[in-house]
Amino acid sequence: MDNVVYQTAPARVVFGPRSTDQVHDEVGRLGRSRVLLITTPAMREAAARVEAQFPPGAIVRFDDAQMHTPVKITEQALVVLNAHDSDVLVAIGGGSAIGLAKALAVRTGLDQVVLPTTYSGSEVTPVLGETADGVKTTRSAPEIRPETVIYDVDLTLSMPVGLTVTSAVNALAHAAEALYSAQANAVTDALAVRAISAIGHALPVVVQDPQNRDARSELLEAAWLAGTCLGTVGMGLHHKLCHVLGGTFDLPHAATHTVVLPHALAYNAPAAPGVMRRIAEALGVPDAPSGLHDLISSLGGPTSLATLGLAEGDLARAAALAAASSYPSPRPVTEKGMRALLTDAWHGRQPGGGRRYPGAELRQLLAEVEGSFGDTAQPRLHALLASLVRHLHGYVAENDLTEAEWMAGIDFLTRTGQMSSAKRQEFILFSDSLGVSSAVDILGNSRNTGTTPSAVLGPFYVEGPPETPQGTDIGAGLDGVPLLTEVRVVSDTGEPLAGAVVDVWQSNKDGFYDVQLPEVEGPVLRARFRTDDDGLLRYWSILPSDYPIPTDGPVGEMLAATNRHAYRAAHVHFLINAVGHQQLITQLFPADTTYLDSDAVFGVKQPLIVEFTNPGGSTPDGREIAGEWRRLDYTFTLARVPAVATTRTSG
Repeated sequence: MDNVVYQTAPARVVFGPRSTDQVHDEVGRLGRSRVLLITTPAMREAAARVEAQFPPGAIVRFDDAQMHTPVKITEQALVVLNAHDSDVLVAIGGGSAIGLAKALAVRTGLDQVVLPTTYSGSEVTPVLGETADGVKTTRSAPEIRPETVIYDVDLTLSMPVGLTVTSAVNALAHAAEALYSAQANAVTDALAVRAISAIGHALPVVVQDPQNRDARSELLEAAWLAGTCLGTVGMGLHHKLCHVLGGTFDLPHAATHTVVLPHALAYNAPAAPGVMRRIAEALGVPDAPSGLHDLISSLGGPTSLATLGLAEGDLARAAALAAASSYPSPRPVTEKGMRALLTDAWHGRQPGGGRRYPGAELRQLLAEVEGSFGDTAQPRLHALLASLVRHLHGYVAENDLTEAEWMAGIDFLTRTGQMSSAKRQEFILFSDSLGVSSAVDILGNSRNTGTTPSAVLGPFYVEGPPETPQGTDIGAGLDGVPLLTEVRVVSDTGEPLAGAVVDVWQSNKDGFYDVQLPEVEGPVLRARFRTDDDGLLRYWSILPSDYPIPTDGPVGEMLAATNRHAYRAAHVHFLINAVGHQQLITQLFPADTTYLDSDAVFGVKQPLIVEFTNPGGSTPDGREIAGEWRRLDYTFTLARVPAVATTRTSG
């Protein structure tokens, strides 16, 4: 992390339905009583709710707040404020009302209680933009930030759908630019990503159902988070362009943000690819600029500066004004670059010249598929299917999958199934090689402490191996270094587990299992044993070898295409069952084998790496061996099956 300076001013936020009714209490908390209520004619109903909380004469209303905070309007409001001798400012509305409250606060030092009715986010920032003589200027100071913000979802329910879209995208702009701000830090990054994700999720829901309180609340929370980003770190290119277009050409504030943002992102994309990936992931689209443009278009939002009233002849002047002053931007700002950006935005072109991304159609399809599982009787099955569909659709969307790529995937899976048999499970091999088998194993078998770690079953286990007496040599005379295995099976209390059923299987010295060798008759290097009264098991085999997993099928094609080797570290498999204890499937790896750090199926765990010792001399059971032999000693500790709680009833 680079050197950063993070500072935030204390602010009080009241969030919840019907919190408008707490204005009187919040004014009293500030030690104030005489209110100048700032609003617009559209907010008369909400204003009346606030006025009803105060005694006659304690509140006066100014309802002529205007877009871009013209200084002349501020001066008119000052006259009303002074005439009433107001000692606190209360604002209800969007950026216009809140901007006017800030302008008055910075001139008078009065405290502010603000109730946002849109998603502008300016309510939590120390930033004030004012317009005089056709020029909009911005300044930032701690005293500009409102003391108390009241978020009441009820105030947003009547917001027209069109304004909802532009206001939410305005909030999204604060979050997006915060990610590549020169003052970006871990805190604002986290807030920004969450805000973008929430807007991408909730905005389509609100467009379909404007009275959806949960989605409206999600948008209001996102605006709070995005505004916090805006008030904490500096903004850049996008906000500068919107101030030029709004202040000089009197374009509507939120709508201008909505049109410009995808093009500002596209301009900066080559210089901030990591940021664009995060925005794209948060929105669930493959490309941030074009994906955002398509989201706006699919929701009926504006995509062209021409439709907002900007004349084509004004593009050159706007570009010159935007490039005239310096401000932070990942990509250097030039007049030529601004002219190209604004021209694309004026025509409403797809950013980057890309194809339209059908995000709305994909979201609708996913909703239909998820809805089709609504009558599933088993809750767990419903949850698994719904999650599977979300992840599959997300994979398709995130990678902008082509039909050819999808059919190649279908063909891969088909051939994987066709190659699977009782002797070779290619699907298990596929799962193993992607680490999925190990992930499932970890989730299912790594929650007990003090017991032997589990490992993947692998594709070469065969059900019902032959019951074999202890001491047997299951190598059946195969060439290789003889290996004496003596293991003990105990409970997690250390109690020996007599009669535990232990299945063992392994490769030969060339790395092949018996099921891979058509010339071998019957099971070889594969058996089922039972522990004795002391929980002990002893048998002979041969030293296992590193070996490649089968590469003559689809899994081998995948490994070759990704330049991965196919080798497994040498190991011996164990599957152990004991009454009253959880089944253990595991493997033991010789400490001197290769590929321990790059096992092809990600099956190696450190506690399972053991010394296959070379004791030399005679064997414990008197077996005559000419040359080297090895010994494996290990204690397997099994977890008890949790006792089932019972309830006693009296009769």
